[in-house]
Order: sequence, then structure tokens, then C-alpha cells
Amino acid sequence: MIHKQYYQNGFKCHLTSETHQRQLLLFAENEEEFLDAFSGSFFDDFMELLRRRFGTRRVHCNIVYNEYISDKEHTHMNSTKWETLTEFVKWLGREGFCTVDQTEKGWFMTYIDRDPEAVKRQEELAKKKKMDLDDEERLQKYIEKQVERGSQAGTTQEATQFTELQREDETETITLNLLKPSASTKKVEQAEKRDLLSSNALKSASQSKEGKKEERKPKQKRKTALEEIMEEEAKKKAKLETKTEHWLTEGIIVKVVTKRLGEKFFKKKGVVLEMKDRFTGVVRMNDSGAKVKVDQIHVETVIPGVGRQLMFVNGPHRGQTGQLERLDEETSSLEVLVQSGPNRGRVVKRVSYEDVSKLYQAPTGSER
Repeated sequence: MIHKQYYQNGFKCHLTSETHQRQLLLFAENEEEFLDAFSGSFFDDFMELLRRRFGTRRVHCNIVYNEYISDKEHTHMNSTKWETLTEFVKWLGREGFCTVDQTEKGWFMTYIDRDPEAVKRQEELAKKKKMDLDDEERLQKYIEKQVERGSQAGTTQEATQFTELQREDETETITLNLLKPSASTKKVEQAEKRDLLSSNALKSASQSKEGKKEERKPKQKRKTALEEIMEEEAKKKAKLETKTEHWLTEGIIVKVVTKRLGEKFFKKKGVVLEMKDRFTGVVRMNDSGAKVKVDQIHVETVIPGVGRQLMFVNGPHRGQTGQLERLDEETSSLEVLVQSGPNRGRVVKRVSYEDVSKLYQAPTGSER
């Protein structure tokens, strides 16, 4: 019920004032209305900070809360319907505003983007996946039909049937010639055999040559349009799946967002000198030159000014440098001109804040 801060003596005087007593009477008449109003204000401000500062990144709830209470005009949690921060985080998970999970380090939360454009993009991706599945099912059915046709064609072929010798007219006589063949007939038969053997040998030789040529030049099966489209979609999916949980890398400027490292480092910027592992590195502070070992969750990326250099720290262009062309505050995204790698010269749109960070550039002699 108190809307501004007091010193100890002023606070005691305010508690006994007529204005405060009147406010308490109003609160007693309708407690639920006041609690709902303060809870709604706390929820709106907290979610706006989470969306604007951290986006869809997984972050510790204490980091978000510490930054929230740094504002003097914030709504206190003791005036809401949630008694503790843990209870509030669990409520966000149950209501579907965030994805929450508990680890040894505490509760972590990930903002679920309900923006109409983001939902539309997700629906388009889901529709594309469904179309891919439909194409695969259609191709599978086509193959099954071809197999069925082949099996039916094989069964319809009539096999050769052997029958007994039957004589239609029993009065006919069977004659057998058991005489020895003459010398002339033997010579004719031998000549025919030689011709047959020579022709068979020529055929086998020509067939072996053709077989060798076919072995040397195997036939390449031509791909269908559907197979080419499926390959392109698979390549696109592989590129989109390059996002990882770790983004901290050497040579970028980062900002400390926690007070655990000390008040003197809070909200200060520095350059990442080296990486100890995938999630921790050594940062040299810009103002004092002190070196401090930080975890990835204790720092955030720094967005440079328009026309300044930056580095992609996550996504398909990870490790490439670029130049900031435009900053879109409505969609919380950037337009970046890629200046290295295979995509050099290409302008990438709708880049998230957390996927890039300012690139460190050593000062020249004149700047020193």
C-alpha cells in the first residue's frame, strides 16, 4: 500500500498517518481486487523484462528477478498473491507462459513466444513438415503399387506344362530309322557343329567385351524431381539445426548481468580472452582491465551500433563476422551483412539478439 520509499523514521511516521490508515481500510474491504491488481502489474513487468532482455534463451530465474528489482519503481512481490519466487516460477510453468525446469543450481525458465508473427512462423514450419511427410507417404505408396504390379505380372505368366504322348488315330504306325548314317551325312553334321561352336565363341567374346564396358561405366540413375526436393529440404533442416546451448566464444564483447561476481563488475562490459570449456571463459573488463572467470549464464551478448562489426555466436552462420545494417525493435531482430565465410556479401534478416555479439577490435595508436 506504500508507493514510495522512506527512511526508517519517515516509515514509522507514515504508518501512523491518517492517509495510510485509510488505505488499509480500503484494502480490508476488498482484498482480492488489490492483490489481483498488484499481481497483474508484477506479472506484466516481469514478463516484459524476460521477453525483451532474454528472449527464448534458457536463464536462471534469480538473474531475471535481480534485474527486475533493480528498478526503484518495481512492484514488490510481497504485495502479490505469490509468496516466493519459486512459487511464481512454478505458476508460470503451469499456466504455459514459460518452460521451467529444476536443476542442482535452481530453477531455470525459458520464455514461450506468443507473438502472432512467431506463431505464424511456427505454423508454417509445421505445415512444411506435414507436406514433407505427405510427399514421403505418397512416394512409399507409389513404390508399393509398383511392387504389387510386378508380383501380379510374375504370377500371370503361364508355366510350361508337360503332357503325356497321345495318339489321336490308333491305326497309324510308328516307324523308327535305325540305319547308320552315311559318311556324307556325318561330314555335314560335323561342319554344322563347327559353325555353331565358332558362332557361339564370337557371341561370348562380344558379350564379355560389352560386360567389361558396362563395369567400367556404371549407369547413373537419374533422380526424380521429388527426390531432389527432398534432398534440398534435408539440407535446409540440417542448417537450421545448428543452434546449440553454448554460445560464448573468444573475441566478442559481453556484459555482466549478475552481482555474484561483485558489485564492481555488475553491468560492466569486457572482452572474452579465452575459453576454459564450452560454457565458461575468462573476460577482461574494459574499464578496470581486471580478468574474471565467468559462466555463460552470468553474461549476455552486446549489440553494436549500426555499421559496426559483430560476430555470429549461434545459428547457421556461427563463427562468421558481419556488419549491423538495421535494428528492428518491433520484432526484436537484426539485419546483418555477412562479411566472411561462404555466405559473404549476403544480408541475413530476422537475426535474434542472442545469436550475435559485438566484435572486439583492438584500439589503434591514435585511439590510445
